[in-house]
Amino acid sequence: MNIIIYTVVILTIFYFLLRFISNISSKKISKSLRILIILGLIILAVLFAIGGRFLLTLPLTIASIALLKLKGLSIFQLISLYRLIQTLRRSGRFAFNKSNLKNQSSITVSEAYKILNLDIDKKITKEDVNKAYVKIQKKIHPDISPETSRLSTIVNEAKDIVLNDIS
Repeated sequence: MNIIIYTVVILTIFYFLLRFISNISSKKISKSLRILIILGLIILAVLFAIGGRFLLTLPLTIASIALLKLKGLSIFQLISLYRLIQTLRRSGRFAFNKSNLKNQSSITVSEAYKILNLDIDKKITKEDVNKAYVKIQKKIHPDISPETSRLSTIVNEAKDIVLNDIS
């Protein structure tokens, strides 16, 4: 019943909007449309200038993940994989081109918790660690996609560090 009411309201608004536009001259409409487009582009330019670093990293990372030929991932899995890659990139332990890698030694305890999406302040059991580990490995295991073997190695190392930390 509600959908019928919503449809009637939307169609009524649409009718009055079209009726209003039909009474305006085409020159006013084109001038207003030009101004609206220019303002929209200015707002978009300012938005990209201020927040471009944050707005563009997620789409580019998701696009680069697609280049890795990861098939069958949901948007939620892609976002969690994006968080994993960003954590590893910030620490210098992962890069899409292997020449940029800094130090490939062991991971710190706090980085290991971040990689596994665990909270360092909470009481964590071995089962929690194993659940987080399995959840990530289902997405990036080398048997699923051979291009993710480096990520899988890092997640294995993070699991071992967290298990040693809680023991």
